[in-house]
Amino acid sequence: MEEPQQCILVADDEPDLTAAVSYSLSHEGYKVLVACDGLEALSLVRREHPDLIILDILMPGLNGLEVCRRLRRDPSMAALPVLFLTVRSDIENQLAGWEEGCDDYLVKPFDMRELQARVRALLRRSVAATLAASRQEGGGAVLVVGSLTLDENTHQATAGDRVVQLTPTEYRLLRHLMRHPNQVCSSRRLLREVWGYGEEAATLGLVRWHIKNLRAKIERDPRHPDYIRTSPRHGYILTGGT
Repeated sequence: MEEPQQCILVADDEPDLTAAVSYSLSHEGYKVLVACDGLEALSLVRREHPDLIILDILMPGLNGLEVCRRLRRDPSMAALPVLFLTVRSDIENQLAGWEEGCDDYLVKPFDMRELQARVRALLRRSVAATLAASRQEGGGAVLVVGSLTLDENTHQATAGDRVVQLTPTEYRLLRHLMRHPNQVCSSRRLLREVWGYGEEAATLGLVRWHIKNLRAKIERDPRHPDYIRTSPRHGYILTGGT
């Protein structure tokens, strides 16, 4: 039986860019939808249920950050992978994207081959997560490492007496670290095993930003973390806290 065609929504107000991206992704075998602003993007997500959204941050009417925020607040759309495309390369704007729950961030101008690689990785990860959820059918595990717990059904973490909600990417990252406690996990290993990226799409800053956001949620003092510790020049180690 033939696999169903995966659908990608491209939301950007630059017609030349959406035409180029649409052509490239269609050539890779994807069905491509196009929106020129944030409100149209939300409408298409609700109506067409795409497998991935490529989202410009600077759009008229409703910007990409607000679109992502609304997606993450709606349980029916919260798991949709979001890849930001933007001309904004500064750290503050990248952090704003991660904080709203995006899965990846690509700065314009970009190489179309890199976009294709990231799309493939995001879709592989999304399919794997869907299959894992269907196998669990409400019977997922509760991971426990010291005073840190993670419920694989609700994606809710508990750090000591604090309960925190995680974005989909934060959940996958924390789950991976908790499944490998007291092991050094390098950024390249995390990109490979959590994001599914090969060398052609490796962006080490991606890991650093998500570690920073995770620490802000689960650590009492993110500047002196108890759970996710840094091993200089080697990577990150998850412990049970103090």
